Amino acid sequence: MTPIKDVKVLVVDDNALVLDLLMKGLASHCDARSAADGADALLRIVDEPPDLVICDYRMPGLDGRQLYEKLRGRQQTKQIPFIFLASRSDIEEKLRPIVEGVEEFIPKPFFLKDLVRRAKKVIDRLQLEKLQNRAVRPGVIQGRLEEMSILDLMQSLEMGQKSCRLTIRRSDEKGELFFSSGQCTDANLGALEGESAVYEAVRWPDGEFEIDFNTGPTRSTISRTTTGLLMEALRLIDEQQRDGAEENAPAAEK
Repeated sequence: MTPIKDVKVLVVDDNALVLDLLMKGLASHCDARSAADGADALLRIVDEPPDLVICDYRMPGLDGRQLYEKLRGRQQTKQIPFIFLASRSDIEEKLRPIVEGVEEFIPKPFFLKDLVRRAKKVIDRLQLEKLQNRAVRPGVIQGRLEEMSILDLMQSLEMGQKSCRLTIRRSDEKGELFFSSGQCTDANLGALEGESAVYEAVRWPDGEFEIDFNTGPTRSTISRTTTGLLMEALRLIDEQQRDGAEENAPAAEK
């Protein structure tokens, strides 16, 4: 199943090669559009406001900060979040004082993989907010794990510092993860409880999820932070994949 791409992201950079690279990196995570400079971006944003702007700082004519300030001056666009791409010196000297609405300052040069990872956290949070706005019941949102994985959901809940119950279902299997201010403090999945339940849940490639913001944890079975849980879960998955690859390797390679 192809992930939904509800989140519209406008990528702004006057370097055509960088712009193409960014578009390719983000294409599978959002509805990505491009603008070749600040003036082009301003026209596009006024015509159809995106959910997020990823913008280079140094551009001819209208630079990234000027674009940001023009959008902040308009009621229809003042809430659009920004990710700035800039040199470390520009970030510290020109951009750091900007706080409102700026999600990330990403220093150049950057690795595309790192930029996409950081941008995806913001995109996932925005996707979660869209689902919340479409909730069929107050405080309850539903979706499919093919659209947002357990990993994406947990990162989004942590970033948003949410308190809730995340229920996952697949055939006759069911699991529950409880969050307090973004931290996963309790979990169960079948006979598993605590961290073991989380590590198993992260492996689910599909299924349904429901987030109930009206329900929070009543006990604590987990001591790690949400970030710590996810890092350990990914380490265990990587370890299992390596072990599997070694077992399946031809005898001559062992």
